[in-house]
Amino acid sequence: MLDTRARKFVQPLFEQIATLLKKMGLSANQVTIISGIIGASTGFFVYNDMMGIAILLLWISGMLDVVDGTMARREKTTPIGTILDLVLDRIVELSVLIGIALRFPETQVVILFLIASFVIGMTMFLAIGAVSDNYGFKSFQYQPGLVERTEGFLFLTAMLLFPSAIIWIAIVFLIAELYTVGERFYQASKVLR
Repeated sequence: MLDTRARKFVQPLFEQIATLLKKMGLSANQVTIISGIIGASTGFFVYNDMMGIAILLLWISGMLDVVDGTMARREKTTPIGTILDLVLDRIVELSVLIGIALRFPETQVVILFLIASFVIGMTMFLAIGAVSDNYGFKSFQYQPGLVERTEGFLFLTAMLLFPSAIIWIAIVFLIAELYTVGERFYQASKVLR
């Protein structure tokens, strides 16, 4: 929801960062890989109870994830860039969740259900994208929903900031994720008849 509705307010900053990284000689795909590596490292810091570093790296990764898309749209998006972006985004999210599950074993059951909801959500997202015409500015059909990447990062951050409430935060995240799956299915069923 925030990615769709608030993007226009922060996009000028991302444009400036994209220009700077391009001047440094980086391509969109290189920024995607850097973003993925930074984000994937967060699980290590979560597991080692270094939550401040984990949160900082998570959000740097997220910022670079937006910037790489900005750079790609200036050039020409490529199928490999789209694949890299989608796969590395999931690796980042899984890194944090695996770090949480290993650091706080009592959360493992709810984290497992949350990961399952991610699989269902991404399957829905990709299935709708595969059968839809792309009219957006991204390289694939992007269907907005209640939980997008920023909301996911906010939930993950809340879990890291409030470890005693991880299970409850994860349950709310799970419900919001499943609502988003239903929302996307409902929207697609209206359009794809």
